Order: sequence, then structure tokens, then C-alpha cells
Amino acid sequence: MFETNNMILIIDDEIDLCLLMKNYLLQKDFRVCYANTLREGMKMMEEIVPDILFLDNNLPDGTGWSESSFFFSVNPNLNLYLMSGYQPSLPDVQGVSYNIIHKPISFSDLDFLEAKKNQ
Repeated sequence: MFETNNMILIIDDEIDLCLLMKNYLLQKDFRVCYANTLREGMKMMEEIVPDILFLDNNLPDGTGWSESSFFFSVNPNLNLYLMSGYQPSLPDVQGVSYNIIHKPISFSDLDFLEAKKNQ
């Protein structure tokens, strides 16, 4: 399913979470970058065009989920995983289904990626 470059971008303001996710996913042979603000994440999205995006909603400079259409405009085939410890409303982007990961995240929450990569 993830035949391209298996690049993952994580956009979350929790630096420890980003580092933990990055280290875990690197062990699974993914390439991983992260950003801690929405602005930085949007810039990185355009630069690296990841296959997979983990996107937090409450960021220091805006709400990540509200920018979903931007992320899909950069990569229409993006696998988007929305992360939150709350239950905000889902973004309204026509023709898109969302994957939700509830915080706190455990490593087992990420193991599905390796199974999809190997399909």
C-alpha cells in the first residue's frame, strides 16, 4: 500500500511524542520528519511530500485539522491520521475518510503501518 518512499511527517507540538514516534518508526524502516507548529509542518509538507501524515489538531499557531484540504492539495494520495486527546469535529473535505488516533498514543497504535507497508 505504501510503495513510494514510505515518508512520514508528524505535526505535533509535543516534542517528546514526536521523538518517540520518530524513533519507533525509524526502526520499522520508515523515513520520518516532524514539525512542532502548523506553519513549519505546512512548509515541510510541500518540501518532502510525505505518504503518511500524523496531524495533531491543537497546535500553537492554529488548528491542524482545519488545514486538511491543504495537505491533500499537496498529496492527493496522502494517508492522513488525525491525532487528538479530545473529540473535535472532523474536517469537511469532500471524498476523504479520516483515520483517528486518540492520545495518548501507544506503540501498538502504530504497528498497523508496518503491516500496510508490507502488503
